[in-house]
Amino acid sequence: MQPHLNSLAVAVRHEIERPNRRIDAVYFMDAGIASVVAVQADETKVEVGLIGPEGMSGTAVVLGGDQSPHSTYIQVAGEAQWIKADQLRKAMKSSDSLRALLLKYVQTFMVQTTHTAIANARAQIDRRLARWILMAHDRTGNKMLPLTHEFLALMLGVRRPGVTEALQSLKRQKLIETGRNKIFVLSRNGIEKMAGQSYGVPEKEYRRLIG
Repeated sequence: MQPHLNSLAVAVRHEIERPNRRIDAVYFMDAGIASVVAVQADETKVEVGLIGPEGMSGTAVVLGGDQSPHSTYIQVAGEAQWIKADQLRKAMKSSDSLRALLLKYVQTFMVQTTHTAIANARAQIDRRLARWILMAHDRTGNKMLPLTHEFLALMLGVRRPGVTEALQSLKRQKLIETGRNKIFVLSRNGIEKMAGQSYGVPEKEYRRLIG
């Protein structure tokens, strides 16, 4: 893959994949976070997955497809390496070990999206927020997370007043502090306790399959 990789600084809202459009390039994040968002016909949008330096976009390409009904764009600015989808297909054909590794990642991402659905269906908003903060912290390694209420509402599938209430709940417990479009992690352990069973299974599956 190396001769075909191109480095790129990716800004917030940089679009990687558009719904039901051909995927021309696949991105491997070096820093920052990309958000995978399910989009319905009425323009309802809910985040279903996160991609950081542990992962990649273009899971449809790995599985033999060429498009997805989801939108994927940058949520936290950073850097990425991208490769043309056709070049990735050629690399996978020529390397069984590469193909096996990428398929393992697809499995871990599918587990993540499944547990996002479970959290959205069963967990209270503050628990879902705690889960998301942990996932973002895992991918950035930074106690300061640059996030707007708009993005948080999209991530959690709720209206902005619900986001404000969830943030205040975590602040009252001294788990986070907030600034203008920022969240500061004060107690990782406390946030893990708040998230409970909604966090951990996808992360365990990633460690099992990839390390």
